[in-house]
Parts: sequence; C-alpha cells; structure tokens
Amino acid sequence: MTAVLYRPKKIRWVAVPLAVGVAVLFTVMGLGLSGSAGFQNSQATFQAGDKFAMIGLGVLLGLGILLFCRPRVTADDAGVHVRNVIGGYDLPWEVIRAIRFDRNSAWAHLELHDDEQVPIHALQAVDKDYAVDGVRTLRALHSASQDA
Repeated sequence: MTAVLYRPKKIRWVAVPLAVGVAVLFTVMGLGLSGSAGFQNSQATFQAGDKFAMIGLGVLLGLGILLFCRPRVTADDAGVHVRNVIGGYDLPWEVIRAIRFDRNSAWAHLELHDDEQVPIHALQAVDKDYAVDGVRTLRALHSASQDA
C-alpha cells in the first residue's frame, strides 16, 4: 500500500482567517499609535519602534495561531509518523497495539504495547467522516503489518 497523509480540515478554516485577522488588527493598531503615551505628568510619546513592535507582536500571534494547522499523520507499510501541534513521533507498526478513536475523544490515539498513548491531532472529531476514514485506513495498514 502507498503512503497516506491526513491533516485536520476544519481547524484550518478557523485558524487561517483568525491569524490573518489578528495580524491585520495589530498592524492597524500599530500604525494608529501616535501622540502621547497617556501617562500623567509625562512627555512620553509613541515612537516608530513602538509601531514596529505592535506590528511584530501581531505577526507573532498570527504565527502562533497557525501552529494549530501543523498536525499531520503519514503512514505506510513500515510505520506511522505523527506530527502534532508541539512534537512528533516516528513509530514502527510493531510498537503499536491499536488505533483508538473513543466516542468522547477530541482526536484519535495510537495505543502502544507499553500502555502509552500517542495523540493524533490530525484526526480530530470535528472532521467527522474524514477522521473516521483516516482511522480506518491506519487500522488497515496496522492490520496488514501484523499479518506480514
């Protein structure tokens, strides 16, 4: 079987516009900084550096929001590679006991033989049929590796 790739879908519909909106909002606010800084009995005023800092903060916040688009899972006959929001795992099929997607779980999990669980953020419950298809595909690959 060839390699498969799954990435979350609905989170991207939310995260991308939100990240752009945050960056634009902070840019507008940064460009609007002028005059007195508002402290009593002070001559402090906003400088160009303050504007750039506000814009930079908006870009950084936008990039932070885009981290939620990072998860993905790829699998082939040799094993599975899981990349979550923070961190990732490369696991051969031999160490995986099962692929679980419990009814009230936000995302799927790999259950390992040493009783650990590895979350798969790429297969999220909000993606419904897409996530179920991904779990079924991973289970088929896992089953094929056990038979070999």
